[in-house]
Amino acid sequence: MQLHIKNMVCDRCIAAVRSLLENQQLQPEHIQLGQVRLKEFELSPEALHRLSASLEGMGFELIDDRRSQLIDSIRSCVIRLVHHTAEAPRHRYSELIASELGYDYSYLSKLFSDTEGITIEQYIIRQKVEKVKEYLVYDELSLGEIADKMGYSSGAHLSGQFRKLTNMTPTAFKKGKNPQRSGLDKIL
Repeated sequence: MQLHIKNMVCDRCIAAVRSLLENQQLQPEHIQLGQVRLKEFELSPEALHRLSASLEGMGFELIDDRRSQLIDSIRSCVIRLVHHTAEAPRHRYSELIASELGYDYSYLSKLFSDTEGITIEQYIIRQKVEKVKEYLVYDELSLGEIADKMGYSSGAHLSGQFRKLTNMTPTAFKKGKNPQRSGLDKIL
């Protein structure tokens, strides 16, 4: 049985969902960001309700309509590409997303924009800026190294996008006493 779960954005989320499933005597075969495949062929309405309530108690949400599942798959794909890969992709994000999800990118783009109110490109930029914040807080790389790692053409390009979204330069963010970061599932 395949389940789609909203707000699974990191490895800790996967571990938390795995633990929750096992505590409910369910047998996960495979778990990845936003998706779970169970060995069980079907769940009773009561078991599904119990699972949904438990997930909601942990900040997750069971998704049951196809459009919502696709939107969540787009989000998960972007988060994985931006936050969980060592280097910037060699191909365009649009090509990678379309290939991974098996849909034409123009369809995915229109669906995402209509539903979320921003384009996939804007969502990618917001996720990239959040990853840049992480690098700045850790203070291990120069701005140029961060720009290279994130696929920006230059440190100036990165700074421009960063300033546009945060109203401060990367340097000002880094020097702030309490740099504000957002949860990946809260970015939109």
